[in-house]
Amino acid sequence: MFYLLIGAVVVVFLLWGRRKPFLKGDGWRIGAGVTAVVAFAGAAYASIRGAWEPGVVLFVIGLWTAVTARQRPVVRRAGGANAEVGLSEARAILGVGPQATKAEIQAAHARLIRLAHPDKGGTTGLAAQLNAARDRLLSGK
Repeated sequence: MFYLLIGAVVVVFLLWGRRKPFLKGDGWRIGAGVTAVVAFAGAAYASIRGAWEPGVVLFVIGLWTAVTARQRPVVRRAGGANAEVGLSEARAILGVGPQATKAEIQAAHARLIRLAHPDKGGTTGLAAQLNAARDRLLSGK
């Protein structure tokens, strides 16, 4: 029963800590890593003593916190897709010249978005820049 109580406290700590972080920056990752090590040690100790249920619970908590410790927080930059893109910057992003036609702009955008789309391993910010550049060039023509 004691191990289940410890597991519940760790789960509450992790869930509450995500909303209001105790530590800023990478401190959260360090705390989650330490919690994972403690949970794994508690799981091993409980399993050796024959308490399988608490051992399994602590092992699952250890796995969860270990995965949490490896995740990096999402950092959003100011501006993003809402920032206005100039014509020359839009041309440079898509790699088209000043005399590019609508079809050439759309072809360049399609080629680049296939590489930079978040579903294909790209980032949301890069896809937003490509979309903003395309929209700027198409509206400027």
